[in-house]
Amino acid sequence: MGASENKKLIQEAFAAWGRGDGGAFFGILDDNVRWTVIGTCPVSRTYNSKQEFFEGATKPLSAKLAGPIQPTVRNIIAEGDNIVLQWEGKATTKSGKPYNNSYCWVMRIADGKVKEGTAYIDTELVSELWKG
Repeated sequence: MGASENKKLIQEAFAAWGRGDGGAFFGILDDNVRWTVIGTCPVSRTYNSKQEFFEGATKPLSAKLAGPIQPTVRNIIAEGDNIVLQWEGKATTKSGKPYNNSYCWVMRIADGKVKEGTAYIDTELVSELWKG
């Protein structure tokens, strides 16, 4: 797949997520994806599989929210196997506070699957979720 196909893959996954299919992005992750969340928040580390990423980051973060994160894509840059995705996610915490995070994900895609990713996020905002 080339840059335009990789860009379309991400666009379609996020469009489906925006329509309520929260698993759409996970569907394009390789089972052995290597995903790094930068920073020092409770979910910051490198995950070495889709299952590890789900159990260690997505599931505990989602447990702090009253509903799913609603994504809005701001920009997608594609070059070869590399994708840079800027997006915003909005949700509400279980305590009723807004959770509005800005994301920049740098990914490598091969054979229609995300093989590697690095998530740059507002880690202080994520840390606040663990404080209640």
